[in-house]
Amino acid sequence: MFYYVLKYAVLGPLLRLAFRPRIEGLEHIPDEGAAIVAGNHLSFSDHFLMPAILKRRITFLAKAEYFTGPGIKGRLTAAFFHSIGQIPVDRSGKEAGQAAIREGLGVLSKGELLGIYPEGTRSHDGRLYKGKVGVAVMAIKAGVPVIPCAMVGTFEIQPPGQKVPSIKRVTIRFGEPLDFSRYAGLEDQKAAIRAVTDEIMYAVLGLSGQEYVDEYAAKAKAAQAEESKKLPRRSR
Repeated sequence: MFYYVLKYAVLGPLLRLAFRPRIEGLEHIPDEGAAIVAGNHLSFSDHFLMPAILKRRITFLAKAEYFTGPGIKGRLTAAFFHSIGQIPVDRSGKEAGQAAIREGLGVLSKGELLGIYPEGTRSHDGRLYKGKVGVAVMAIKAGVPVIPCAMVGTFEIQPPGQKVPSIKRVTIRFGEPLDFSRYAGLEDQKAAIRAVTDEIMYAVLGLSGQEYVDEYAAKAKAAQAEESKKLPRRSR
C-alpha cells in the first residue's frame, strides 16, 4: 500500500516534476507477466527514478547495507526500502550470490517485474563495467525475457558522494526484450551464462552510450581506493 502512495501521490509526482525524465521505449515493458529489467547503475537516484515512471510495480535487489545502517537514520532507511518492497542482498561471497538468485527467482515466480543492476554496484566514474552472471542465471532458470535499460544523466545529477541530487533533466531508455530461451537448461554452464550476461551488457551499452570497461566495478573501485591511499606518500 505504501508503495503506491509513494509512487502516485508523493515521490512519483515530485520526481517527474523535478527531473522531467525523457522516457524512451516504455512499450517494451510487458503489461503483465514476469520479466527482468537490467540496467546500468550510475546514481543513488536510479532506485527511485525508474520505478517512478513504470506503470507496473518493480522489485529491486538492493544491497544489504541499506537495511543495516546504525541509528535513527539507518532504521528509517531500512523501513523505507522495506516498505517499497526492495529485497536486501548480501554482496559478499558466493553463497550470498546464490541467496540473491533465490530471492530474484521468487519474485519472478509470482509473475512480477524484477529490477537488477548487473554491475553489482554503482559506477564510480560514469563508465559501464562488466556484468555479474546472476542476471543470466535467473533469466535462464525462470525462462523470462530481459529488458535492457539505460539511465542517462543520473551520474551528473548525483555522482558518488553527493547526498542531494542536482535538478537536471534525465533520460530513461528501455530496449527490446532479449530472449534467452535457446539457453534453456544451461544455467550451470559458465560459457553460457557469461555469453548471456555479455549480451545483456552490450544491449545496455548500446542504449547508454557509455564507455565500457571489461572489469568488475567493485574491483576497479578497490584499485582506485588503494591508489588514493598512496598519493599522500608520494607528495611528501
